[in-house]
Amino acid sequence: MANNIHPTAIIGPEVVLGDGNDIGPYTVIYGPTDIGNGNLIGPHVTIGTPGQDTRNPRYDSSQCRIRIGNDNIIREYTAIQKPCYRDITEIKNRVHLMQGVHVPHDAVIHDDVVITPLVALGGISVLLPGVNIALGCTVHQYSVLGHYAIAGMGAAVIKNIPPFGKYVPGKPIGVNHYAIDKFGFETEREEIVAYLTSQQRPVSPRLLTIVEEFERLSAASKRDVYR
Repeated sequence: MANNIHPTAIIGPEVVLGDGNDIGPYTVIYGPTDIGNGNLIGPHVTIGTPGQDTRNPRYDSSQCRIRIGNDNIIREYTAIQKPCYRDITEIKNRVHLMQGVHVPHDAVIHDDVVITPLVALGGISVLLPGVNIALGCTVHQYSVLGHYAIAGMGAAVIKNIPPFGKYVPGKPIGVNHYAIDKFGFETEREEIVAYLTSQQRPVSPRLLTIVEEFERLSAASKRDVYR
């Protein structure tokens, strides 16, 4: 299956494309960047510019790599920037980045994440599977957003959000029941509620795996967790 690339798009020499990608007008992609299959990349998207790092604003990014997986939607005016401190900036699979999203240096965005318009992520942030970030949020550097968590509209996220957590500024962490239903965790609902409301550790194997991955990444980030 061929790629559909608008004639005004600029694709650099170190960009590797899979099949079935649709790349819109005036989009610019610098390499080294690897892009998988079936991605929709809208007009005026910029991928592969250097990370915006104040400690080294003109660092050599010529060998800094971006990896984008399969079946992602990247809408107009979104920017995805190269890493500064780690090996890669990465967007995995089935991610939906809406209009005007800022994906910073060293970010890792896992499968099935949804980021709505005008969200700005800080550098070295990690969004685990199924995260949803509502309109106009800002996310602090080094933050870890746990599996299937949601940040409410306009929130400034300055701590890590636990798995299945619903963060609304000024309120205790809630439960993202929508994600529980959407991603098939109905049978573990009570465990999830107990984990979020009274910090009871899950016993179900798949929940425990999720919690342990979040805890490992959260500890490495050295940021507090919303409770």
